[in-house]
Amino acid sequence: MTVRYRHYKGGLYELVCEATMEADHTPIIVYRAANGSIWCRPKAVFFEMVEVDGVKVQRFQEID
Repeated sequence: MTVRYRHYKGGLYELVCEATMEADHTPIIVYRAANGSIWCRPKAVFFEMVEVDGVKVQRFQEID
């Protein structure tokens, strides 16, 4: 099952896996952009709320 997300700036991404940072055991989200590039962010950052024009929104919103 593919889980897809839309970044608050509009990009589409597919969750690849959850990993663990070797140095400090931080949970990391590995994800793929629509153009095929692979990215990673700490899980807390991937799922955090950000402020856009004075409104709090999810950095990545799960989509169907």
